[in-house]
Amino acid sequence: MTRVRVDLNISLDGYASGGQSAENPMGEDWGRLMDAYTATRTMQQRVFGDTTGAGTTGVDDAYAAAYFEGVGAEILGAGMFGLHAHPDDPAWQGWWGDEPPFGMPVFVLTHTAPRPSLTLGGTTFHFRDALVDEVLAEAVAAADGQDVRIGGGVGTARDFLQAGLVDDVHLAIAPIVLGRGVRVWGGLGGLDLTHRVTTEIAESGTTHVTFRR
Repeated sequence: MTRVRVDLNISLDGYASGGQSAENPMGEDWGRLMDAYTATRTMQQRVFGDTTGAGTTGVDDAYAAAYFEGVGAEILGAGMFGLHAHPDDPAWQGWWGDEPPFGMPVFVLTHTAPRPSLTLGGTTFHFRDALVDEVLAEAVAAADGQDVRIGGGVGTARDFLQAGLVDDVHLAIAPIVLGRGVRVWGGLGGLDLTHRVTTEIAESGTTHVTFRR
């Protein structure tokens, strides 16, 4: 049965990366938050194309591998596709070049829709200006029995969490204090009452917390 999944990288004080700009499209603190993840063998291979076997193994790598398993469709916010920086550019094709690392249908939530669907490599991007539950229903159908991943950003993840649509949440809590960025948990209390919680600490000091309905 299809489940809806969210993975978030946050700081000890509950912030995700903010301050997106042309120089830092993923936010000014993205590198610090993602340091342990980007160092893993899985991320080096799946995202950066390094097939030499370089990268860390262990707990962080196990969660990185799980991130890619069993997903049949993904939902992104406009910012994750870069439409916040290129809202009026019909030629903009996202950050990933000719081979985006998805390989599945991706639904992009954007007020600039309608835009024609875009196929790059094994990924087709569909642009939707609709309610989150409507887009989720379309993504579930496209996933064909596999899971749907809410790929971000944080605002999009929060929309699905507030609507009670997320079955599985994975938090990678980096051992850093940011004091700035995007607050993740405001108005989202009670997830621990509806989901079973587990915790595991990686060799890097990252704390992996999972909530499973």
